[in-house]
Amino acid sequence: MRINISAAAALLAVPAALAFQPTALRLPVMTSKSSSVVRAAPSSSVMLKSNKFAPLLMSASDDAAAEEDLLESPAPTTTGGGTASIPNEVFNLVKSIVGAGVLSLPAGIAAFGNAPSAIIPAVALICIIGGFSAYGFSLIGRVCSYTGGQSYRGAWSESVGEETSWIPAVTCTFKTCFAVLSYSMILGDTIRALLMTAGVETTRTLALLGVTGTTLLPLCLLKNLSSLAPFSLVGIAGMFYTAIAMIIRYLGGSYKLGTAAVRGSKAAAVPAGKYLADVAANYQPQFGNLGASAALSPNVFILICMLSTAYMAHFNAPKFFIELKDNTIKRYNTVVGTSFGISVFLFALIGSLGFLTFGSASSGLILNNYAGSDALMSLSRIAVAISIIFSFPLAFVGARDGWLDLLKVPMDKRTDSVLTKTTLAILSGITFAATQLKELAFIMSFAGATLGNALIYIYPSLMFRSAVKKMGDKASKGLKREVPFAMFSALLGVGMGCVGAKMAFGLL
Repeated sequence: MRINISAAAALLAVPAALAFQPTALRLPVMTSKSSSVVRAAPSSSVMLKSNKFAPLLMSASDDAAAEEDLLESPAPTTTGGGTASIPNEVFNLVKSIVGAGVLSLPAGIAAFGNAPSAIIPAVALICIIGGFSAYGFSLIGRVCSYTGGQSYRGAWSESVGEETSWIPAVTCTFKTCFAVLSYSMILGDTIRALLMTAGVETTRTLALLGVTGTTLLPLCLLKNLSSLAPFSLVGIAGMFYTAIAMIIRYLGGSYKLGTAAVRGSKAAAVPAGKYLADVAANYQPQFGNLGASAALSPNVFILICMLSTAYMAHFNAPKFFIELKDNTIKRYNTVVGTSFGISVFLFALIGSLGFLTFGSASSGLILNNYAGSDALMSLSRIAVAISIIFSFPLAFVGARDGWLDLLKVPMDKRTDSVLTKTTLAILSGITFAATQLKELAFIMSFAGATLGNALIYIYPSLMFRSAVKKMGDKASKGLKREVPFAMFSALLGVGMGCVGAKMAFGLL
């Protein structure tokens, strides 16, 4: 079964980012006491000090004079008790950003183009959106530095105000629920494909019910999810392996279309790729003449909407800032810039390779295009399945605790019995929806275009503006000049959200 682009795009939200801790090779105990998705932690433990810094991700409008002014002006920064080194944080942030959803980017390119040159504007968009996403991630950490906030909601409470802190809380909860639903749908298709490769015939529904009952439910009921830490490495390792395997298959021509010899021409026949015959007709390479210029088509916004959530790791920006050793703004921005740079490279590489191999036939999950008999790519399927299975409970617990918070269930009432019943109820609903819904084009496109854009572009900019406003005369000229650029980033998010929502309604 072909996975639709929008359902796969929900993976780009990287819901595992809700749970990955910045500290190297360690995952949090995601219980109701530790969830930071929608609750603000006390900010008293973060001490504000005056220091000199030069943010690495400043507005493009800041010239040398503004930078000099910023260096000379005191601005609040945080030096807490974090122990994570920059390399550790970079590894963990890349791990949080780069999820299985990167495998849907070729389909995003195929949405507007079918000629090889379409990768030129596609790569440009991947870089531009990645830059703005990194800027939003940087803003959140800086707001925590200025205000002492220790969670996404806490940063909003300390900057914009406690009375409206429910807004990011609701957004985070609903975004996570949509992502978990997408996980279930893609797991059903992935497990079914693996079973069929092994010669076991089954349906998507049975595959999903089987993996949910035997694996997902027990994992979601675990009280301590730190034991899943080793499996978090599978995801990022699998992405690097998949990129290498895709390079090998593309350069080796294993899936190229064959051409017959033309009578009267010196051109010899070109044999088809080794695995092409094992690929379903609708997944075989298809190319046309819609190249770079096709980026002017409205269909390019399908890729833009996917990219608007591709870099989603912003839920945990406060944790990355707080747990960084000697967490100055400069060191934090070094982590952000390096991590997003690596992620942009992987996104551009995998997106381009998949599209150059299969063109407009690129599936919403590019692994579907590769033959089941291709052992090299079958290993990628296994790695992706393992990654999703062990990321699922991390995202699910964030969604479950978010609902408990929104329903204002007191901490002392969250007994094991309550958590178990809540888990069964939510997981049953999500699984049922995943078995019944075959096309999540509208739901996932709308959620990504609105909720994702809000968390990445709009909320961070609003928090930054409020934080600078509260500084009053203590805010440097550089910070004041940066506010308009931050608001431009917010307007960009609004614009992408409106276009994405419109396209989503067009799918009804």
